Amino acid sequence: MKDQIIKALHKASGVKDVQLEHPTEAEHGDYSSNVALVAANKGKNPKDRASEIVKKLQEDKDLEGMVDKIEVAGPGFINFWLANDVLGKELQLALKNGERYGKSKSEVGKKVIVEYTDPNPFKVFHIGHLFSNSVGEALSRLFEAGGAQVKRANYQGDVGVHTAKAIWGIQKMGGLGKAGKSLAQRVKFLSDAYVMGNEAYEKGGEVKSAIEEINKKLYGGDQELVKIWKEGKEWSLDQFEVIYKRLGTKFDFYYFESEVGKDGLELVKDNLKKGIFKEDQGAVIFPGEAHGLHNRVFVSSQGLPTYEAKELGLAPKKYKDFPYDLSIIVTGSEITEYFKVLLKALEKVNPKLAEKTKHVPHGMVRVPGGKMSSRTGDVLGGEWLLDEAKKRLQKSYKMSDEVAEQVAVSAVKYALLKSGIGKDVVFDFDTSLSFEGDSGPYLQYTHARTQSVLAKSKVKSQKSKVGKVNSEEATVLRTFYKFPEVVAESASKLAPNVLCTFLYDLATKYNRLYNTHRILEAESEEAKALRLAITKVTGNILKVGLDLLGIKAPRKM
Repeated sequence: MKDQIIKALHKASGVKDVQLEHPTEAEHGDYSSNVALVAANKGKNPKDRASEIVKKLQEDKDLEGMVDKIEVAGPGFINFWLANDVLGKELQLALKNGERYGKSKSEVGKKVIVEYTDPNPFKVFHIGHLFSNSVGEALSRLFEAGGAQVKRANYQGDVGVHTAKAIWGIQKMGGLGKAGKSLAQRVKFLSDAYVMGNEAYEKGGEVKSAIEEINKKLYGGDQELVKIWKEGKEWSLDQFEVIYKRLGTKFDFYYFESEVGKDGLELVKDNLKKGIFKEDQGAVIFPGEAHGLHNRVFVSSQGLPTYEAKELGLAPKKYKDFPYDLSIIVTGSEITEYFKVLLKALEKVNPKLAEKTKHVPHGMVRVPGGKMSSRTGDVLGGEWLLDEAKKRLQKSYKMSDEVAEQVAVSAVKYALLKSGIGKDVVFDFDTSLSFEGDSGPYLQYTHARTQSVLAKSKVKSQKSKVGKVNSEEATVLRTFYKFPEVVAESASKLAPNVLCTFLYDLATKYNRLYNTHRILEAESEEAKALRLAITKVTGNILKVGLDLLGIKAPRKM
């Protein structure tokens, strides 16, 4: 439909790049275009030009039966209303395709690797990692829905000063043998050791020197330190897998700084000779200032690769494992400037890979009333947030442990995804856990409502014709056809929030229909059949849409 209308607008206006959008207000139609404002010749009123274009459109045979009405609005916008027959055909298509409806071929043939989450061993899996995981998993699923071949990657800092801080703390706390037997106890021990080491390091003096010495010895392969490092790293990674399972993520590739550091160091050394990098006070830097950015150290004065050098070695490693067309890297927005320098350096070292790489920064998570802390210090733990959400749900509602887990994950993920990526998020338990309003649980509850109606109907087929419809039915019907467009747009714009907005809009419209009109005791068999068909498609779209966001849709709540 959309492509046909764009083609007709192009033919009627002569404008090459025709823009066709969904109006914000329903009274402005199903589609709207500003093509007349673009096509208006100098000295010609855009509204008059719009009238000329509309006259040609009304004579276009290709639009017969598809468009019920075309009107000029405002300064020259052209609005389109789809015919009921088209809405009926779309309803039947959605029923026929079931949970396949919404999938497209917009990304077919494209290879995409998405790098996200990236928690460091020995440190807490905090809410920033939860945010990164939510965004990265949603983007992965959206590209898959478009037909792309997607690989999920996780890049983790297993070496560096933070590891040395943790090992220093482990030694001061009596060694790994003091950690306890359960995985949770061991991970808590590691995080406490890191906090201790970090606080001591910040004070400077002999302890700082001792930690830096541990870091050097680790790089040098000191057997005693490597043994602690390997065991502690294994504990951390095991715990991360527990969290990934809760979040519905399974990675294809795991990369570690210890593996790519050497490659990155060699790349910097090779390109130092070419003048891309420069020596500065014993270190090697990338002169970002020459490109309107800032200078960054890629090799320390001790001859060790920094995060920047390691990341430089990661790009070709990923490409070797999976020759991608697009590499998406999801991180917090606090390192946006860092990535600008990194990608500029990559552009000089390997222009081909730099062109294929896209950094997607998400915002920070804030809480009403100031900072909220968990038992890990002043860091808000990702697991703690999920557990707290689940605990509050089970206190307020009677639901199984499985459903409470699914609703808790939904509440957290949806709260992080519904705003545009890059924006800071204010997480509020009351709002996020509510079964009313713009929340994950509200969408899940609406899906469960559709399943309850269908189960009570005992009707196996929801086939129906769309004839005369009331305003509530029409409003929902005029939403269905947008779903495939929204899924494709959410992927192309790297914007899961577009899908969130659509799902909330659909759920609100369906609930208005549900609360206004009887479904199972409708005034006629025709009305009952139509409303059951609408219920079936609404349920399917909510289930598929939530799944694309990495959220499960329980049948009962």
